[in-house]
Amino acid sequence: MTGFDGLDEAAARAFAARWLPAWTGNDPERLVAFYADDAVYRDPAVPRGVHGRGEILAYFRRLLGRYPDWVWTNTGVRPLEGGFLNYWHAAIPAGDTVVECDGVCTVALHGGLIVKNEVYFDRSALLGAMRP
Repeated sequence: MTGFDGLDEAAARAFAARWLPAWTGNDPERLVAFYADDAVYRDPAVPRGVHGRGEILAYFRRLLGRYPDWVWTNTGVRPLEGGFLNYWHAAIPAGDTVVECDGVCTVALHGGLIVKNEVYFDRSALLGAMRP
């Protein structure tokens, strides 16, 4: 592919194998180390995003503190210009149940760090499990 500036499938899988485990265990400093100083992160709870490593770290501290035992598994990758599309499965303990969900996120990289990460999934099952 002439001019392609993304990761090939093997490199994307290798990055995901290092990055996704950092989402488990309530260690936001470990996780934010994958993000550039000027990164942007978005998910359904923050559709406008959090900007910069400081804001991202604050958000990850709240998020991982709430879900310290969730587990994220890579289920596939697709190379994209400047990064890759990451398909994932998450097992999220919520009360007395575990919510299983699948989603996708874009991962744009520069210099080996994430500069833009946008997460997409249907969170209705998770929100339903959190209701008393």
